[in-house]
Amino acid sequence: MPSKIDELKELMKHHLLEARQITKTAEEDGDRDFTPEEAGQLREHMAKATEAKGEIEKARGNDELKKTLADLGDDIALNAKTDEDGRRRTASGFELPERGKSLGEQFTNSAEYKGLLASAPNGVFGKQQRVQSEMVGFKSLVTGASDTSAGSLVQNDWRGLQVGTDVFQRPLRIRDVVTNGSTTSDTVEYVRVTSITNNAAPVAEATSSAAPTAPGGAGALVNVAGGGYKPESGLALAKITAPVKTIAHWMPVTKRALSDAAQIRTLIDAFLRYGLEEELEDQIVQGDNTGENFEGIATVSGTQSQAWDTDALTTTRKAKTKVRTVGRSVANAYLLNPADLETIDLLQDNEARYYFGGPAGTGTAGNLWGVPVIETEAVPAGTGYVGDFRKAILWDREQATIQMTDSHLDFFVRNLVAILAEMRAAFGVLQPNAFVEIDLTAA
Repeated sequence: MPSKIDELKELMKHHLLEARQITKTAEEDGDRDFTPEEAGQLREHMAKATEAKGEIEKARGNDELKKTLADLGDDIALNAKTDEDGRRRTASGFELPERGKSLGEQFTNSAEYKGLLASAPNGVFGKQQRVQSEMVGFKSLVTGASDTSAGSLVQNDWRGLQVGTDVFQRPLRIRDVVTNGSTTSDTVEYVRVTSITNNAAPVAEATSSAAPTAPGGAGALVNVAGGGYKPESGLALAKITAPVKTIAHWMPVTKRALSDAAQIRTLIDAFLRYGLEEELEDQIVQGDNTGENFEGIATVSGTQSQAWDTDALTTTRKAKTKVRTVGRSVANAYLLNPADLETIDLLQDNEARYYFGGPAGTGTAGNLWGVPVIETEAVPAGTGYVGDFRKAILWDREQATIQMTDSHLDFFVRNLVAILAEMRAAFGVLQPNAFVEIDLTAA
């Protein structure tokens, strides 16, 4: 009997060691998965070890079985010893689960788990990384899909504002078509052309040296026949004073917000700068020249007007003609409200065909009657403008600046700061009759 037990012990030990060698080989080879051949060998060794164990149970009592199993590193390890690294192992070198610790503690305290964390910068695990630990029995699955399990430990991937700094901002293009200048003063004086009289005509050679001495109507001199006198033309000019105006606004923000959210300063700066430009565009068009408002194109004296005529296309075309014939200028832009531009894009002929391509087209594609279209809310719906915007000048006195201070009111003791955006500029229309206000409201 003793010789048979010894043989069974050696047989079981042999198969266990062979199984461990297969596992060790996979771990040392990049912690890879078992190959099909290795998996088959592992099952065979484990089956034979289990069979040998059954034979030992038949041959010996329970106490002797515990001692044998401890020697072989299988089960309760009566002869287990503690290594220098604090791990409990059997005499044959198998590692045993720690006693007195929860399953979670055993898992997170394992060298494999700690090594995995060390190899995963910022907590990001590679696709091939995994933790192998002792086989333990779990009563419930630990899952990341449940807030009552591991899902409660998963942090959301916060990306912040993704739409950029142009959120809720309309495109601003009017500054691009007017003439841009600069000034170093707080007042700009310029000459406005209010009318032009062109009497140029062919003149015959003089046949008489007589001076125009005969009195005419209202005391005017009468040209002597054959005198070779040239016709007189003229310009009606006016000196206009355009004060430099200040456009500004500000926002309060806590110092903590500026310190903890680096993006907030960029957003505020961009928002405040945009606000100045939007108001500037509104002033260029609608400023009423009262208080601190510009004298805008809509209110300046001397501009032309075009009444509604048949449809929007006819009306806008006739307005362009007035810029050319009366204003003696070449239109370089239409200003249209989005609602009016939509009306134009939806126009159809007698066969219900869209003039500008309909849903499959690109609308006016930024041009109307060969003139660029600026779509802007600075123009009220039902009204449009066309003209030579080069004959309007924007003088920059102080371009947009951003300043920050905690000296406002009691902001210093409250850890608040005021972020201020400010610009200074003047605006003038050099030739009002180069602009036409268009009535786009159907009669």
